[in-house]
Amino acid sequence: MRRRIPRTTLNRKSSSPLRRLTAAAALVLTAGLLSPLSTATAADEPAPVSDYCKGQCADILPPGANGSATLAEILGNKLFGTQPAHADDQLGPYDALSSGYPSLTDDTLTNFFNDSSFGVPGDQVGSVTRPRDDVTITRDKKNGVPHIKGSTRYGTEFGAGFAAGQDRLWLIDLFRHIGRGELTSFAGGALANQGLEQQFWPQAPYTEEDLQKQVDFIKSSGGERGQQAMEDAQAYIDGLNAYRVKSKNGRYFPGEYVLTGKIDAITNIGEIQPFKITDMIALASVVGGLFGNGGGGEVDAALSLLKSQEKYGVEKGTQVWESFRGRNDPEAVTTIHDGTSFPYGQKPANARGQALPDKGSVVPEPLVHDRTGSAATAARSGTVAKDPVKAPAKLKPLQGMYDDGVLPAGMFSGSAAKKGMSNALLVSGKHTASGHPVAVFGPQTGYFAPQLLMMQELQGPGISARGVSFAGVGMYIQLGRGQDYSWSATSAGQDITDTYAVPLCEPGGGTPTKDSTSYVYRGTCTPMEKLEKKNSWKPTVADSTAAGSYRMQVLRTKYGIVTHRATADGKPVAYTSLRSTYRHEADSIIGFQMLNDPSYVKDAASFAKAAQHISYAFNWFYADSRDIAYYNSGANPVRAKDIDTSLPVKAEQAYEWQDFDPTDNTAAQTPPAQHPQSVNQDYYISWNNKQAKDFTAANFSLGAVQRANLLDDRVKKLTATGGVTRASLTRAMAEAAVTDLRGEQVLPEILKVIRSKPVDDPQLVKAVQQLDSWRAAGAQRNQTAAGSKTYAHPDAVRIMDAWWPLLVQAEFEPGLGGDLYQSLTGQLSVDEAPSAGHGPTGAHAGSAFQYGWWGYVDKDLRTVLGEPVQGKLGDTYCGAGSLSACRDALLKTLATAAAKPATEVYPGDDSCKAGDQWCADSIIHRALGGITHRGIQWQNRPTYQQVVEFPAHR
Repeated sequence: MRRRIPRTTLNRKSSSPLRRLTAAAALVLTAGLLSPLSTATAADEPAPVSDYCKGQCADILPPGANGSATLAEILGNKLFGTQPAHADDQLGPYDALSSGYPSLTDDTLTNFFNDSSFGVPGDQVGSVTRPRDDVTITRDKKNGVPHIKGSTRYGTEFGAGFAAGQDRLWLIDLFRHIGRGELTSFAGGALANQGLEQQFWPQAPYTEEDLQKQVDFIKSSGGERGQQAMEDAQAYIDGLNAYRVKSKNGRYFPGEYVLTGKIDAITNIGEIQPFKITDMIALASVVGGLFGNGGGGEVDAALSLLKSQEKYGVEKGTQVWESFRGRNDPEAVTTIHDGTSFPYGQKPANARGQALPDKGSVVPEPLVHDRTGSAATAARSGTVAKDPVKAPAKLKPLQGMYDDGVLPAGMFSGSAAKKGMSNALLVSGKHTASGHPVAVFGPQTGYFAPQLLMMQELQGPGISARGVSFAGVGMYIQLGRGQDYSWSATSAGQDITDTYAVPLCEPGGGTPTKDSTSYVYRGTCTPMEKLEKKNSWKPTVADSTAAGSYRMQVLRTKYGIVTHRATADGKPVAYTSLRSTYRHEADSIIGFQMLNDPSYVKDAASFAKAAQHISYAFNWFYADSRDIAYYNSGANPVRAKDIDTSLPVKAEQAYEWQDFDPTDNTAAQTPPAQHPQSVNQDYYISWNNKQAKDFTAANFSLGAVQRANLLDDRVKKLTATGGVTRASLTRAMAEAAVTDLRGEQVLPEILKVIRSKPVDDPQLVKAVQQLDSWRAAGAQRNQTAAGSKTYAHPDAVRIMDAWWPLLVQAEFEPGLGGDLYQSLTGQLSVDEAPSAGHGPTGAHAGSAFQYGWWGYVDKDLRTVLGEPVQGKLGDTYCGAGSLSACRDALLKTLATAAAKPATEVYPGDDSCKAGDQWCADSIIHRALGGITHRGIQWQNRPTYQQVVEFPAHR
């Protein structure tokens, strides 16, 4: 018999939400209010299917497979530090690799990774659940991963949805509200929640009709596979809803529903809103916006170009700007390194249709209106973003849901929402010990509690795969392995988004202004479509933010969403952002369906054909027992002749995408043969770097030094030596994961400049020696011993962290001038060290060294030293080209950096005390719900990672 908790206990007021919960904690923990699903016996474990990896496939996904917690489990975590079963059991092995990799062997890989074989051995069955007669969900004892086997296709997908509810119900609910721009109304008005919906909704501000049209488009245009995909999606939603109902009726639903006021803990009154298939489109828009988009930002690029032209004059200014833009840097590391050219997005000799703004005329389109209550307070304090294109940069870093909101500020902050964070290392069988290819690869999707990805195995008619899927869109494995092959992806980020300058007009024929809300479309004055989202909130147990409300508004044109207004050639225009995947958020489902189908993917060629159906910008990698392969996917629009994709274009039919139809945002796309692709190159590496020769980068970051150099140098050496094993390739990845890119790739040139003459000052001599010793030891940010939480070269790391921003500014700002320097650093941040809370990914995020000025510094210093440089910058900056003056600037900033105490370099935050270097770098899983986990050693590696070597093939 369940005990009832007096309502007055939970309603008692106190100074904080957590304290209010504490008063009821003991009762709730012992009340039996929440109970798990009943399970069948281990004897019902489904028989395994054919598995050609023969125990040589492994993977890992921290913190753990279970991303759901009842109210009692949340309270236990907050009060006593306890964890729900399988919530963090993959965190320890993942963490341990940073110290354990030097002695790694093939035999010890399972100390750091899970066996990812198909099925669950009988003695390892932890539970069996049958949500329907035609599907069984078997979970293993060790990690609690769901292995779903259905006798029908509907049952298989129903089981996938049911398991998603078991592991990620709250997270899925959160993300469907983020995708719809309704997070604050759902989870409270905390600044972080406001920031998230203000960041994502403007990218895909769909109405319910828009979402349904995308479902209908897949059905109508995707043939039999499109029809099947939507049937699978509906079955998945049915399973998710089945668990939603069961958990609500059984009172074992996620405790966050109580904490946010959705369900009463005592009476069970309240509802978890039913899930719809259109929720998956909203979810897909968030996932695609995070990891599969590329390009855009042409207005900011134009402003930096104008600053350069203002500084140097049009001809020299353009040359200087192009050198920093680095569209096709000849020194950039490339995934396809055999010289094969794949031209895309190159600068035309004579660009047509450019629409640069007039000086000083650009203003961002306002997003937020009519603030009341706490929303108005936040606006006055300057902590909520006003620019719909950029995420809030000033939100306080949040580590939990109490008092501060459900989601951590900056979880997708800055431009990280559009930038990728994954890597891949593959070696051909010609260079391995076994003669079979070896691959170590995975996506770096960030560190969250629960994780955005969820692990599962799917076995049913037409489906046979194991791996991970994004929660809420997991009817297929998106990254993982089939019976005799494995695949993974990195974000490619090629330019699939353009900016158009739309002429403004007045319907009655009056004189337009920058505030006009009609525009000229193919000769006709057309009103902009106004899309609104009104949100309001009240305080909850989880979020004590005072009541408030605001309205978000975007204006939509045939050429996309209005982001800025300006004048161009004296005439008012609106700048709009149009991406090729807009209105097509879930089209890629057909490609994933193919990757899961064992009758379709049988070799490298069929893998590439499947990847061609994925419209988001990804680099796809494949390995089986015979081949390795690479294919770059994306809905790359065919642009009009001589269009410069880096700058705004006039919104005229002559400059539109080829065959552009705004009804469903369709246009001609580049054919598969023009996408970077390769089979059986000696090796492939990828870390969001340049894909191939002449394949133009969509941003400023792919130059002479990029973090992919850390992989390329190591894998090239392994391949040249031969005899590569799973362990040796994993060691190469793990060593790169704890290496400071600046220390390995740029510090040698810096020290050459400094040592061009003897250093006299004793303090500078000491600092130079410390840096050089660190460089000689590998420039790593690693512990002296596992668990020591102390770096082997702490002073050198501290000096480099303090020095780099000072060094870059002293090297470039005098020559560029303050305005141009500021404009260019707005295009590409100077630094992204692990401890930097100011970088694109924020503090404690793991991913580092993707975005910074290391390539610029490297080229400029080599120029000063008189060394060979391909693709030089448009000018010489350090010391205006004087080696002596450059040396003086470096030494002056080094002296300042060396004198900075650790407490200043690492000022501390909610998780770390000031001066704690290891903690400042550490990875902290950002809470998306009520459960938190311990911090772990910094590693710059994929979140989900596979290590595979197939010895056999069908």
